[in-house]
Amino acid sequence: MLLVADRERRTIAMSKTADAANDPFADIRPYRDEEVVATLDRLQREPGLANALAAWKLASFYRWAPALARWVVQCWLRLRFRSLTSVDAVQMQVKPLLDNMISRTARLSVDGLDSLDPSQSWLFISNHRDITLDPALTNRVLHEAGHRTVMIAIGDNLLHERWVADLMRLNKSFIVRRALSGPRELLAASRQLAEFIRTMIADNQGPIWIAQREGRAKDGIDTTEPAVIKMLSLARDRKTESIADVLPTLRIVPVAIAYELDPCDAAKAAERAAGEGYVKADREDVLSIGLGITGQKGCVHVSFGAPLGSSETDIDTVVDAIDRQILDHYRLYETALWAWQRMEQTDEVPAVTIHPGSVTRSEFEARIDAMPEAHRMLALAMYANPLRRVLEAR
Repeated sequence: MLLVADRERRTIAMSKTADAANDPFADIRPYRDEEVVATLDRLQREPGLANALAAWKLASFYRWAPALARWVVQCWLRLRFRSLTSVDAVQMQVKPLLDNMISRTARLSVDGLDSLDPSQSWLFISNHRDITLDPALTNRVLHEAGHRTVMIAIGDNLLHERWVADLMRLNKSFIVRRALSGPRELLAASRQLAEFIRTMIADNQGPIWIAQREGRAKDGIDTTEPAVIKMLSLARDRKTESIADVLPTLRIVPVAIAYELDPCDAAKAAERAAGEGYVKADREDVLSIGLGITGQKGCVHVSFGAPLGSSETDIDTVVDAIDRQILDHYRLYETALWAWQRMEQTDEVPAVTIHPGSVTRSEFEARIDAMPEAHRMLALAMYANPLRRVLEAR
């Protein structure tokens, strides 16, 4: 038995080595159509997925008879998966869930897409407010406008279970490896990621979505981390190419997404109140994902900027161009105005465009006042800071 197990391990290791030689992105890229059936077969036998779905969809039954509830879910998965043979088919299974979530959003709007060629691949660099909604809602407006859906960057900190990674990679996500042991490994992973992104854009394999920073902007200040652009610049032949040769080829388009209400505003305020010593609880990111999907968002607007030009050829100018466009295109809802007025203790209405939303001022005030007093100003700042930055930039 031990000899058989050793042979199996050696076979798996050799297979991985061969995969890496033939496909340098095999361990991080989204799954391809030819991998869908095998992945779905693995998922329908995955106890972790069955347990999660049973606890969600069959809560009382699951508490009474967990094994039976898990078997029911696995049978249901077998039926749902048996006709799916492509990534597009998998995404069409996810679409009703997204439609249901959007139906609880007061209004989803978009601008800027009419100036982008849907036949081209773009690198969308977006501000980051919600773990899953930012790319999901971007995908929705792209699909409705006849564009291809995006490949989505997702940190491996969200992929503790193999079945979670499988689900995300089936839905056109690629992995950003962060749980690494040292600088050498981090550099190698960053170069692999940069080369993957450049290859997908150069080969016109479809648009890509990445966030302008690691982690959500919990204070409402949307700024690009230079490290993100530095990572992208690693996709160059160090002997023959410079940073200026690489960055203009990536077809970068800044994207600004604005929520009238942030479903996670209270949680973000609590985290900021705890300071640098804050330690996330187990499964906190998963709970944030659920809260983002189910919580009240009001109106949401996705704005696509203009592709960066040939003059943005170094890290600093690219960072500045992205930040400027996101600030210029970010839609200011009345919640930003009300938060700013409350913080400034004024009734003044600045001479900027403020868009009406779906909630009243009294509803917004009640939302803020329901938070612990020590958290309220932090939550207000989250809403007010985009307006503050516009006023400071004038």
